[in-house]
Amino acid sequence: MTLPVASVQLYTLAKEFTADMGGSLDKLAAIGLRNVEAFDFVSRPAQIRAALDASGLASPTGHAPLLSDTLWTPDGEIPTPAPEVVFAAAAEIGMTTVIDPFVAPERWLTADGVADIADRLNRAAEKAAEFGLSVGYHNHAQEFVASFDGATAYERFVALTDERVQLELDLFWALTGGQDVPALVSALGDRLVAVHVKDGVVPASNPWAPGAGSFGSDSLDQRHAGTADVPLAEALKAGTAIRYAVIEYDKAPGDVFEDIAASFAFLRDGGYVQ
Repeated sequence: MTLPVASVQLYTLAKEFTADMGGSLDKLAAIGLRNVEAFDFVSRPAQIRAALDASGLASPTGHAPLLSDTLWTPDGEIPTPAPEVVFAAAAEIGMTTVIDPFVAPERWLTADGVADIADRLNRAAEKAAEFGLSVGYHNHAQEFVASFDGATAYERFVALTDERVQLELDLFWALTGGQDVPALVSALGDRLVAVHVKDGVVPASNPWAPGAGSFGSDSLDQRHAGTADVPLAEALKAGTAIRYAVIEYDKAPGDVFEDIAASFAFLRDGGYVQ
């Protein structure tokens, strides 16, 4: 298997990126990164593309909602545009894959809800193809709460989606969902094209399980890759077609650029990326 390339999800440095787009990207380039995963890009594709070009970076993947009227984040809701607007912006930036980052927990609790999510993403794949793009899905932990006939809601979703729908597995959140992460990576096979390289102390219970109460990123204890609970090395080795190893912190523990550099060093020095 060809090693994946390193990337970083720009949600990790959302405040810094908004305050100084060019300067933030220049710092990522100085760390040694050549790719990013864009977030909240639909309203500013020309600005982001110009900043990426100036810094010598590319955004082959990006996060945007395709399956919900609003996008949840730990810090608030973001209204969602129509899929064709998302895809036009993604194409302008130069992406190849648009990944839906979050579908509300209650929609994963019934078989009909899971089938609806899969059907919507299959239809989004058809529309994306008109723009020369692919679509994917990024998990949190709500996809692993319910089970149907011995399969988790996530497994059922994977079975119902078209082979063209790509998967991006957030390794931290999969572990939070009670999964054997390397085994899940192996089971997803060539459908898994990206992973979120994220480490930390995994919450004692799934924050998206029914009755779990409100959740925010401030409650998380996330740490540099390779220093906490998530079996990142084993998971990366279990992949067969991973193209992007995407560094992300929902809550960076310190200086965000130093934190990104530490996780990039884990990937580079461990021989997990090109």
